[in-house]
Amino acid sequence: MTVRITENLSIDLDREDWCCVACGHRLAKARENYKTGCMVAEVPMEEAHPPMLEGAAVSFMPNPDFCRLVEFYCPNCGTVLENEYVPPGHPLTHDIELDIDALKARRASGSAS
Repeated sequence: MTVRITENLSIDLDREDWCCVACGHRLAKARENYKTGCMVAEVPMEEAHPPMLEGAAVSFMPNPDFCRLVEFYCPNCGTVLENEYVPPGHPLTHDIELDIDALKARRASGSAS
């Protein structure tokens, strides 16, 4: 039985796995950080934030010395699962931590869809 958590992430409650919604690929154990099972790519700030006006002296791009854009993809189908701006050298953030036992209990009682 799967429960959709975000647009592109679900949890298989029976196996306690994070899964890609697009292809069903199992990413990591549900009690762990799903990002450990993702392909990770750092996007250059110049690519993510191109100038709004050609030749403009002012840019709205974050300073790449202090900020980086990291994207997380399903390693099976390439669906973007998450992205985040973090300081250079920052470890993976653990942005979703669920009470798996409570989800299972709610599913068993019929009160969760």
